[in-house]
Amino acid sequence: MENQEQTHKRRVRYKGTHPRNYKEKYKELQPEKYADTVAKVVSKGSTPAGMHISICVQEILDFLQIKPGQKGLDATLGYGGHTREMLKCLQSEGHLYALDVDPIELVKTRERLQSQGFGPEILTIIQENFANIGRVGAEVGPFDFVLADLGVSSMQIDNPDRGFSYKTEGPLDLRLNPEKGITAAERLRTIDEEELQGMLLENADEPYAEEIARAVVLEIKKGNPIDTTTHLRQVIEKALSAVPEADRKEAVKKSCQRTFQALRIDVNSEFEVLYSFLEALPDVLAPGGRVAILTFHSGEDRLVKKSFKRLKKEGVYSEIADEVIRPSAEECLRNGRARSTKMRWAVKA
Repeated sequence: MENQEQTHKRRVRYKGTHPRNYKEKYKELQPEKYADTVAKVVSKGSTPAGMHISICVQEILDFLQIKPGQKGLDATLGYGGHTREMLKCLQSEGHLYALDVDPIELVKTRERLQSQGFGPEILTIIQENFANIGRVGAEVGPFDFVLADLGVSSMQIDNPDRGFSYKTEGPLDLRLNPEKGITAAERLRTIDEEELQGMLLENADEPYAEEIARAVVLEIKKGNPIDTTTHLRQVIEKALSAVPEADRKEAVKKSCQRTFQALRIDVNSEFEVLYSFLEALPDVLAPGGRVAILTFHSGEDRLVKKSFKRLKKEGVYSEIADEVIRPSAEECLRNGRARSTKMRWAVKA
């Protein structure tokens, strides 16, 4: 029998002393193996590649007041950071259900939590859009506590293959579930200038909505479909060419962020999903049940605020947050992505 050489998988090679792109950051992508590297990245106020740092964890736990034996729902599983902390509060008694629409990250998070001792006896993970909590609640509810974190997870933003960021080359996708719906690139091919301008204004309060919409539609009419993140960024740069040079770099950066946000909200029907969630929410909460919601966009916060106020007036909720709860200054320093976070809560009557 011939001796076969054992193949050795070489680590990712990159130029310079530090990895720059997502796939080069192999240490950050293996936090269990390279904990020291991950800790260094976090200590600098950055989020390691492939990870997501949960926001307002203590504020959420303080409000939800989770007790052993209770039944809860994490409507937006994501990386599972909030989920893990809520599971700890249950102390192996009770059950937590968790939903996520993203089939890619859901599998990773299930494996991660299971390796930490949270298996199916205490945690049930379901691939489901949180708009459908009514159906979930009818099957396994009602719940003593519910959490919804409406932010896109860092590992989705940082992965160029998902197309969420203008900073790196990737397909212009932006779908939370890449197995359903149309991509952002496909959406741009069918939208007219007026509709795109309205989308940018409604979903992102984009001050250069008119210029960007005109530039995007013109580019596509020329026979140049905008299929990549960098192509869209280049079109935005061109649209803002009249901005004074001293202000242009920052203006382009902000407009890119807002445009990608507007497209993501549109492609995933995020406002419609949130509305459906808020309407079904009271029916899945047990009497005295508590819900906490984290928002990252003024439009989301308005929807949550209006829903909570209306339902309190109708006697559905006995208490609601009078003011939003924000992350501490210290947390925002540690995690820059926490800055826009707003938390609201309600208690079922």
